[in-house]
Amino acid sequence: MPLRLRTITRDEHLAFVAARPSASHLQVPSWGEVKPDWRAESLGWSDEEGRLVGAGLVLCRPVPKLRRYLAYLPEGPLIDWHATDLDRWLEPLLAHLKRQGAFSVRMGPPVVVRRWSADAVKAAIADPDVHRLRDVAATSYEPGALDIAERLRRAGWRQSEAGAEDGFAAGQPRYVCQVPFAGRSLEDIQGGLNQQWRRNIKKAEKAGVKVVRGGYADLPAFYELYAETADRDRFLPRPLPYFQRMWTALTAEHPDRMRLYLAHHDGDVLAAATMLTVGDHVWYSYGASTARKREVQPNNAMQWRMMTDAHELGAAVYDFRGITDTLEETDHLLGLLRFKTGAGGEAVEYLGEWDFPLNRLLHKALGLYMARR
Repeated sequence: MPLRLRTITRDEHLAFVAARPSASHLQVPSWGEVKPDWRAESLGWSDEEGRLVGAGLVLCRPVPKLRRYLAYLPEGPLIDWHATDLDRWLEPLLAHLKRQGAFSVRMGPPVVVRRWSADAVKAAIADPDVHRLRDVAATSYEPGALDIAERLRRAGWRQSEAGAEDGFAAGQPRYVCQVPFAGRSLEDIQGGLNQQWRRNIKKAEKAGVKVVRGGYADLPAFYELYAETADRDRFLPRPLPYFQRMWTALTAEHPDRMRLYLAHHDGDVLAAATMLTVGDHVWYSYGASTARKREVQPNNAMQWRMMTDAHELGAAVYDFRGITDTLEETDHLLGLLRFKTGAGGEAVEYLGEWDFPLNRLLHKALGLYMARR
């Protein structure tokens, strides 16, 4: 039987998310309020009895002067990806978005392909003959993931080239680092930290580093460190109003949807980070630090406090978000990979982002424009 797709209310969307163990923070209604340049719509799939069986947040970005849109479902939609007939879910989505004026659709199926343990990643980094994580035998493979990819290809979807090549691409990361929490005590999780992490946490404690939770009023202090981090690591920072809007929208939806942590030492704020929660999935979202007083190890202290709080919230996974697929010593992101896997995190590969051109000419023009950028 065909599934019916319709626009759903915010309450319907939130109730569907709440009934699931977890969902991406990019697939909750409040995320649309964080992105004012995009038009947000909550969509729901209903079965023949009218029960809501799937949901998705669609962000539509208008193309100037054309009245056409790029439709984007980041890390979504929330549907049965292992269903034998994916067309039953995706064809109504494409038809609806085409009627809305979309010329291209991009989505990020929340489907894991394979995982590498922290030890496997450590061994791969140490091997001079290994240059890419994707070339290393995985610790585990998720059944059915490659079959889903093949069915998407047969249906006309194409994997985003940027997402296929790098963990840090335009859009959402294909490779992430996650620390599994489900069924583990905090002592067990602490035992999974490598020696450097444990040593640095003790150094911070001995030096008197204090990690506290902040609020909206502390966002400028976070942003000062974030701007310094952006300048040091050579990336374009988001403006302060973005984080203020993010805080207002997410915490209004749920008081624990977004948290802010700050690491203090002798009156100085040395590091700060945001933490997001949906269901039993917790993400380390944005991090910032100063180059001053690094010897007191504020970052390790802050992350351990966040992990401790995530465990108290009942998290099944603590997600460090994006990592690089490159294992070259010359890659400046390799240090970040070492830091995250040092916390006992495993490398996880998702299916990546996929595009469907509803208007091939406009879709190709967009691809050329993005390539020039």
